[in-house]
Order: sequence, then structure tokens, then C-alpha cells
Amino acid sequence: MFMQNRIIYGIDIARGSPRAKELPRYALAILKDGEVSHQSMLRRQKIFNLIQRDRPEIIAVDNIFELAADRNELLSLMERLPDGVKLVQVTGGLHPEPLVRIARKQGLFFDPKNPNDEAETCARLADLGVGHEVSLFEDITRIKVSRARSLGRGGWSQNRYARKVHGAVLQRSREIENTLKDLSREKGIRFDAVNIKGFGGYVRSEFTVYAKRGEIPIHPMASSDAQVSVRSVERDKIRYVPLKPKNPGRKFTIVGLDPGTTVGIAILSLDGDLLYLKSFRGIAPDEVVKLIAEYGKPAVIASDVTPMPGSVEKIRRSFNAVPASPGIEVSAEEKIALGKTFGYSNDHERDALTAALLTYRSYKNVFTRIEKKAPENADLELIKLHVIRGDSIEAAIEKVRAASIAPEKPGARTAPEKPEERVVDESLLKVRETVQRQGEQIQNLQDYVEELKQSLIAKDRKISKLESRLKGFKKEAYGEVRKSKEVQIRDSTIENLKKELSNKNKTVKELRRRSNKLRKIQKMEIRGEGTPVKVIAAFTKESIAETKEKYGLKPEDVVFLENPSGGGAATAQILVEAKVRAVLIPEDISHAAEETFFKGDVPVLRGIPLERAEDFAMAEPEGLKAAIDAWEKEAEAKRHKAKEDELQSLFEEYRSERRRGLV
Repeated sequence: MFMQNRIIYGIDIARGSPRAKELPRYALAILKDGEVSHQSMLRRQKIFNLIQRDRPEIIAVDNIFELAADRNELLSLMERLPDGVKLVQVTGGLHPEPLVRIARKQGLFFDPKNPNDEAETCARLADLGVGHEVSLFEDITRIKVSRARSLGRGGWSQNRYARKVHGAVLQRSREIENTLKDLSREKGIRFDAVNIKGFGGYVRSEFTVYAKRGEIPIHPMASSDAQVSVRSVERDKIRYVPLKPKNPGRKFTIVGLDPGTTVGIAILSLDGDLLYLKSFRGIAPDEVVKLIAEYGKPAVIASDVTPMPGSVEKIRRSFNAVPASPGIEVSAEEKIALGKTFGYSNDHERDALTAALLTYRSYKNVFTRIEKKAPENADLELIKLHVIRGDSIEAAIEKVRAASIAPEKPGARTAPEKPEERVVDESLLKVRETVQRQGEQIQNLQDYVEELKQSLIAKDRKISKLESRLKGFKKEAYGEVRKSKEVQIRDSTIENLKKELSNKNKTVKELRRRSNKLRKIQKMEIRGEGTPVKVIAAFTKESIAETKEKYGLKPEDVVFLENPSGGGAATAQILVEAKVRAVLIPEDISHAAEETFFKGDVPVLRGIPLERAEDFAMAEPEGLKAAIDAWEKEAEAKRHKAKEDELQSLFEEYRSERRRGLV
């Protein structure tokens, strides 16, 4: 019986390839309520238009890379799918099988050369629950609220404009946060929020919601001031999740649990396929039991720690399952390596998956031997269950065979049997069954012994080769170890000495350069060719200190401030205290600095011609002396004028006091 209005799309490539220059064409089979309709030679865009119209439950293909050339293109296509539409690869997950083989197992036959037949087969297999859902996104959604446009370069109304835009982002963020809070109360969905404050509101808000995009009633939008983007978080690797079969029958599973406030659940089939992987915060134990039961009956319930936690033990007793744990501590690196192929969203899912995978690996070799030894059409699931519970392979096969012999129904006889014939027939039947059973057991044991012999021979050969190689390695290793230690010590010493020598060479070079410059200055000074002037790059404490360190700064030195702007009274005081003879400047300095130089009797001279040579300069002695004399005369006049003004002030003050009768 089919579900009402259930639509499944089966797609197969008919011509071309997604990697070719020419766009490929596809065959489409639409399975609706058991009836199939076909469309041929469709372009991919046309199929996606139909998907938007019909919103099928499943899109079934035999290879997902027939729809896309690579992972990035596949990601782009899946982002365009409507909510609730599954992309299913019917040939399997990480290790796909041929479509023809899978179809035959389900009793379906088709012409492999006919794309319409292949598309219909994909749809019918997906309808039967065959295949793996392709999962490219985590059950995590990121919502971002941001400015819809740039604030620009500014102007008179910049602050008002910024406040308006940031206010719009703030308002939209609060609306989304209130919606998410309601969703959290109703469905228990968690979310995190990060808000970046700005002038008058928010510059940006980001929400991380731990749920699928389809479960969140928030959609992308944009206004004149604010915009909202909603994106699912991409997985590192593609995850293939098996579909639930329509008629699953009795399936046994291996369940890994990570208990705590957040419970991680991983469910594997006895074939090692991942059936379910998720984590829940604050989930009750009875809900965990109900969820596990939906995927079959657990044969083993495992934990990644030893001893098994009490909460896991209670769930195990509910199913009467076999307990399992690794017995040793599993490192985080091992857990990451184990779960990398399947993918996981958080540490709880990773730990649950580790427990299930380690348990499956411990049984994998036994399961392989069961599949080789079991009779044709035997219930492999049931045989594996008996072995997990402690039976040998032979005993498990015998139990399943005995249980499969149905008891004879009353009234089914067509003619009365004689007692003697019935006894003879029953005895003969028992003997034949015993002989057949023992013959099979002997054959199985002989096969197993032969396998062990071959394995033993191969291992002996491998051990012999490894031992001979090990002897050679040991001889080489002893000599190399001795050499390597000495060489390492010497190399380290040489490297340190090289660094020390390089630093000293740099220091010597710099000192030699300074010495040459000073020697040149001294020669010019001795010959009377000019008065040396020390150049200070900027009127700052740092530049003065740098010049002092390089060339010294002593009384009667003449200095040239290459850039006199920025210096104040405190900076000028440094040169006053150094008792420099004069300060030459190319442009005006601050009033405070000039006043400090005046009070310290340091001439400040403008427009003095200089001959520059890198970090030093020369001034014509006579011109410099004349400029200094002129400054001193002007300074003396200013001082005299200041004294006259002071006496005049005192005289005026005395006359004022006389008029008032104070004197």
C-alpha cells in the first residue's frame, strides 16, 4: 500500500556529462502513488523547475555526481532544493554496488542501456527504502543580520545615518531572537547569539541554531537598511544515511551511547552501516529507548568508557542487549580518526559513534566467517545475534536451522500411517539430519583449518622478512645514533656561533660607519672649512636621543632640526640642558619651544645656508657667527625692553597706591 500523494523522482543521465562543455540531458521518472510517468532529454534546470513545483519526497539517482561535476556544484544544487526533499543514492553510500545487482535483490529487472528504465528503477528502489540519503549539511543553521549597504565616507549627517542603519539591524535582530526563544520553549531547540554593537544599535548579529534549516521559521530577506541571510552549516565530508526500509523485518543493531546532560546516540546495522547519529540535550531515558527501538532491536549497547555508566546500563537492560566497551581509554585523536569517514556534529556524537564502531570492529571478522559458512537463504541476522550472545558459529547456525523447521500442522495428513512406518521414517530422518549436520560441521571445520594454515604460512613468511630487515636496521641504527648525537651538538654550536658572529659584524660595520662620519666632521672643523652641524631628523625626544647615541651631543654643538614641528617646551629644554651653541630651523617652531630657547640663551636661527652630507651638515663660520651675534643683540634688546616694561609697571602701581592714600 502506497502513501497518498507520495512523489519520488528517479533521474538518470541520458547524454553527455556534467564535466563536459555541453550541458547534459537527463531521463526523469516520476513515481506517484505507484504509477510512473516518464520525461526524456531534460536539462537539469528544467528538472529543478519541476522539483520546485512538485516538491517530491525523494530524488533518487544511482550516482550523485551525474547531477554535479564536483562537491562544490553538488553543494550549490542541494542548497536550492526545497525543505524536506531528500537526495538519495540508491546504489549505496561510501562503497556503492552496481545498480543491476541491487535491483535483482529486490526482484526488479530493467534494461541497463535504457535511461528511462534506469530512472524508473532508481525511483522504485527509493520507494522500497533502498539507498542512502546524501547529507551535506549539519543539523546546524547560521542566521546573520547585517547592514544592507555601506555607511559611506561620511558627512554632516553621517552619525544620524549610521544610527538609522544600526537601529534597523538591532530591531531585526531582536525580532529573530524572540522567534528563536519561542522555538526553544516549544521544541527545545538551542541557539547561541553574538551581537556586535555599533553607534545607535548593532553593526551585525549572528545566531547559531542547533536544528535543520527547515525547522526554523526564519527566511532570508533584505530591506533598505538591514538584510538577513540563513545558511545551513556545511559538513567536512559527505555523509550517507541509510533509508528506513518499508518492510524492515527483524533487524538487529549495534548502539553506541554517550550519556550526560547531552546524550549522543549512534546506531549501526550488523553490516556496519550508519543508520542514525544525533545528540539531544536533556532527553529522558524512555525517549532514548523509544528512538533506538525505531531502528531495530539492539544486539549490543556500547559505551566508550569502562566501566559502563549506570544510565547506559539501564537502557541496555531495557533491551536485554549485550554490553560492550573498549576496555581501555580511547584518545581524542583515535576518536577523530574513527568518526572522520562518517562525520559528526559535536563531541557527544563522536563518542557515541566511537563506541559503536569499536564494537562493530571487534565482531567484524566473526561476521565475515558467518557469511562464508552460513547455508544459502539462512537468517544471517539471527545467526550473528546468537554469536554475539556467546554461541559458536556452528551452534548458532544449528539453532537458526532448528527454529526454521515449522511444526507439522494438525489435520494435514492425507492418509493414515502405520506406527512402524512412522517410527522408521522419523528415525531415518533424524539420522539423515544428524549426518548432514555433522558433515557440514566437518566441512566448515576443514575450511577453517585450511584458512588458518594459509594464514599461518603467510604470517611466518612476513615475520621472517621483518626479522631480517630488523637486523639490518639495528646495525645501521647503532652507528647512526652515535653520529647523529655528536653532529647535532656540533651543528647547534656552529649555528649559535654563526648568529653571534653575524650580530657582531653588523655592530662593527655600524660603528665603523659612524667613526668615518665623525672623522670627516673633525677634519673639516680642523681645516676651518666650516662649522659642523649635527642634524636631528625630528623635533622629538626620540630623535634627539638617537642623535645623541650615534654622534654625541656636547656643549657648544650646533644642531639643525630638519622637521621642527611638533616639539614643545619639554623637548626644547633637553637641548637647553645640553648647552648647545645654536639651533638652526628651516621653518617656524612652536611659541612655547622658542620661549624656552630664549630663556635658556640658545639662539634659534632661520635661513642659515647649509651643505648637507647624509646625517651631518656644515655651516659657513662667519655667516653663522654673524647670525648668532644678531640674535644675541635682538635678545638683549628684548630683555632690556622687558625690564623697562617691568619698571614702568612698578611705577604705575606705585602711583596708583599714592592716589588711593595707601602710601
